[in-house]
Amino acid sequence: MDLITKSHIEKTGRQIRLLAGLLFLTLFFALFSLGTGSSNNLGLVPTMKIIFGLTEPTGLQSDIIWRLRFPRVLMAIVGGVALATAGALMQGCLGNPLVSPLTLGVASGAALGAAFAIILDFSFIPEVAIVANAFLFSLIVVGVIIRLGSMRSVSAESYILVGIAITFIAGAIVSTMTYFATDAQLSQLTHWSFGSLSRPTLTDSVIIGFLVLSLLPMGLIFAWDLNAMALGGDDFAISTGVDPRITRRNILILSALLTSIIISFTGLIGFVGLAAPHMSRLIIGNDYRKLIPCSAVAGALLMLFADTVGRTLFAPVVIPVGIMLSVIGGPIFMYLLMKHKGGMGV
Repeated sequence: MDLITKSHIEKTGRQIRLLAGLLFLTLFFALFSLGTGSSNNLGLVPTMKIIFGLTEPTGLQSDIIWRLRFPRVLMAIVGGVALATAGALMQGCLGNPLVSPLTLGVASGAALGAAFAIILDFSFIPEVAIVANAFLFSLIVVGVIIRLGSMRSVSAESYILVGIAITFIAGAIVSTMTYFATDAQLSQLTHWSFGSLSRPTLTDSVIIGFLVLSLLPMGLIFAWDLNAMALGGDDFAISTGVDPRITRRNILILSALLTSIIISFTGLIGFVGLAAPHMSRLIIGNDYRKLIPCSAVAGALLMLFADTVGRTLFAPVVIPVGIMLSVIGGPIFMYLLMKHKGGMGV
């Protein structure tokens, strides 16, 4: 075995161990989150005994764990996985480390749909109407992306500019509607814009989880194409048999779907898709075969951490996860940027 092959095997083994350690940490923190909250702090060990059937829970403990916290923890994991995966895919296909799912305009489209449902007072099952309308408007943005991808002259920068344009247009419409909203409508719209894991039920979380799991393998399929595009740009990718235009279009559609599925239920959550891929690059490197799974796990851990802190920091007041992600993640991300100058590139 030559030195290069041996070095590659050692590096791969080290990366796999790091990924496995991150996954274990995420699962451990999920158990910790189930036992921690504003209503009743059960503790890690008693919670583990209840979950694994070693202890018979009281009626109150069962309700707290399975009815209140489990749907929230499951949604945090699923949401973090989806948004972080979407962010890694978008940053790779557009070659821009500052791209996130929000840049695509999908979140702004969802916010516009939710605003229409709230301001126009869709009184038939209001929560369902808000989710359905937010998802519908997200799909409209996806349709714009599909149309954009069919144009031969489209470049990577064009997608970003269109996303910015959609964000400004949707934001202007939402601001106008907010101006004419009643106090109750304004409160509801503001709460939706914060991003919260308290809305989805257990059934919602399971369905969303199934949809996300069915879409994730499609993202891994693009790993080789993204590696080719990151290694030498579009010209090199073409020389290896990759069509950058079609690949970019398909990845953006997939990322938009992953994003819209989550934010239609949770509201606007934006930081995970930006930060998790960057943090994963520091852990695992730039190989998208490993970066995409690592980003998914890192996104789940970020969401769990932010939600747990938000539920316990000022208990019994619960701070929405969207706010906590910005408060906690912003300084952490700036620290990583300052500590690893030049190491955040795509």
